[in-house]
Amino acid sequence: MKFSLITAALAAMAGGVTAASTFSPARPPAIPLAVRSPYMNTWLEVGSDGGSGGLLPGYWPRFWAGPQPGPVDGSNGAVTAWTGMIKVDGTSYTWMGAPNINGVSPTLVTQTSFEYTSQRSTFIMNVAGKVSMNVTFISPVTPTDLKKQSVIGTYLQVTVASLDGATHSTQLYTDTSAEWVSIHATDVAQWSFSNENGIASHKSWRQTQSEFNADYADDAAHWGNWYWSTAATSGMTYQSGSDVTVRQGFLTNGKLPNSQDTNYRAINNQYPVFGFANDLGNVGSTPVTTLYTIVHAQQNAINFNGASGLTKVPSLWTSYFSTDISMVEFFYKDYPTKTGQIDAKIAADSLAAGGQDYLTITALSTRQAFAGVQLCGTSAKPYLFLKEISSDGNIQTVDVIFPSIPIFLYTNPVLVKYMLDPLYENQEAGKFPQTYSLHDLGANYPNAIGHPTGDGEEMPVEECGNMIIATLAYAQRASDTAYLTAHYKILKQWTGYLVTDSLIPDNQLSTDDFQGTLSNQTNLALKGIIAIEAMATISKLTGNTADAANYSSIAKDYITKWQGFAVVKDASPPHTNLHYQDPTSHGLLYNLYTDTLLGLSLVPQSIYTMQSTFYPTVTQKYGIPLDTRNLFTKSDWLMWTAAIASTSTKTMMINKLATWINETPTNRAFTDLYNTQTGNWANNHFIARPVVGGHFALLALNGAPTNAGAKRGVEFKG
Repeated sequence: MKFSLITAALAAMAGGVTAASTFSPARPPAIPLAVRSPYMNTWLEVGSDGGSGGLLPGYWPRFWAGPQPGPVDGSNGAVTAWTGMIKVDGTSYTWMGAPNINGVSPTLVTQTSFEYTSQRSTFIMNVAGKVSMNVTFISPVTPTDLKKQSVIGTYLQVTVASLDGATHSTQLYTDTSAEWVSIHATDVAQWSFSNENGIASHKSWRQTQSEFNADYADDAAHWGNWYWSTAATSGMTYQSGSDVTVRQGFLTNGKLPNSQDTNYRAINNQYPVFGFANDLGNVGSTPVTTLYTIVHAQQNAINFNGASGLTKVPSLWTSYFSTDISMVEFFYKDYPTKTGQIDAKIAADSLAAGGQDYLTITALSTRQAFAGVQLCGTSAKPYLFLKEISSDGNIQTVDVIFPSIPIFLYTNPVLVKYMLDPLYENQEAGKFPQTYSLHDLGANYPNAIGHPTGDGEEMPVEECGNMIIATLAYAQRASDTAYLTAHYKILKQWTGYLVTDSLIPDNQLSTDDFQGTLSNQTNLALKGIIAIEAMATISKLTGNTADAANYSSIAKDYITKWQGFAVVKDASPPHTNLHYQDPTSHGLLYNLYTDTLLGLSLVPQSIYTMQSTFYPTVTQKYGIPLDTRNLFTKSDWLMWTAAIASTSTKTMMINKLATWINETPTNRAFTDLYNTQTGNWANNHFIARPVVGGHFALLALNGAPTNAGAKRGVEFKG
């Protein structure tokens, strides 16, 4: 897939295309460049709130969070400087970043097009009508290959070819800066260079290492190493040094002196950069390709209060590689296997489920969803830890895992188990004294220390329902009834809480906590009732027939009573309310999705039909508001709701979100919370959150059982 675009682009540019850049399938609010984990999360900001308009030349790539000290959700993310320059027939140009060298900014190349797929962001450039450039960033997604998925790395492939039929003397330059090491510009960085087995690497790190950010909570990592690598060919030269020194050397000489700066210093003190120059020789019509990689390596990843007490959980890649550099070498040499199969699968399935607009959404969501999680542990006992990026910074937040699970159910259901396992391990070891499920495993990622005193944010009905539903969803798709048996005791405990409190919920938070507490929440009650019926299915699958009959009887009784409380029959058209006592209110009934996801058939079809008829009457320009308290919506819940709507309502919802992607003025990584009239930010700036995995709600239904007690015959392997 990645090579076919090169051929097409070169042909188009040779034909004289010089118009402003096109964007396919859309011009997103931010373009993923190196988006692979909570700490490798670099974007090209695009939207008019402060972005580049989608142009790679002339703008700095940025981390999802703002520079520190300062607001995390400020106008822009912290710069993670990534510079690209090229010399053609002795004239220098910039193709990435905004370098100014001794008062001189090389002429920007002309970007003619941009395209994204699930793994790839590709920019096509025209350099003075002489040569073309295909600049492709690939953050690979390999959910069924845990070894490859465990490597936190991104590829940058640059292909150059003549446009005018002549040959052109061409030299290529790229660098990364020490800004990748920390979003605190006064932190001191250190670096080194190596050349092993044909791979040249600049290694950089924070000089004062603080494992698990023990010194203070932060959105960037205070430990680990960054590797910026390329092939050690005869035409490759390198240098570390100040930004001005290294870049000026390339502009003057077209190469670098193979030297290292050993004056380790603060990041903002003569900004240290790590450069590579590649002499491509006389480039003709045959494309010349150069490959680079950037990799983040941490031996230990998570501080976890599990069954054995507080332990250091290693990064999963350490189960497969003995050293950082061997992992870097594997990743670099593995590039030929990145042929785009998952891109093709997601594209085909998305087009079939919801058309091109739906593919516009899922393709943009894939890297962001997987970049919110990290594989840890060992090959014998893997974990998948999640960061609640931007909205709180918590680790293993249950009501962030829950909306994200459609992408994991679709790509490899065992990943859901790996997210749930730490939550079970902590609570079943008696480390959370409440009878309901905890909200998260810690206030600050990567410290999964739990809440042994029973404190933390309270969402009792929300989190009990989420854990029961997510557990059954995994077990159904992986045919893993043993998992249900292993956790039956605590699942039954949580169900007992729901039997008492879900039909008429007390004043409490739901997952949409930014909206505040509310009593008698219709949608929250529905989640609890569906979870009770899910527990009936769990009981049946595990041979607890008396429990199954009891829970099913309760759920059916509750759903009948719920309809009496929830349905505003006199409205035109009828609909459910936001909370029982207010017939003038309404909201997205997104928890209804789980009835279909689990194949329960608990909720009457009339509720599905009624809501599908109602939603078009309250839609705004960019979607249906979450509820009547304001004009904000959540994109994940929009897609959950679309997945179970009538064909026309589903199409409308998908179109609204796809239109928002192309028109929003927001300039940060895909926000899941926005104003449905303006397309701009809501009061809270949610950025880069993994809940966009919920956009795969339609595709997750591909594996939904039609009989809740049935087992699927397909088991996914890691």
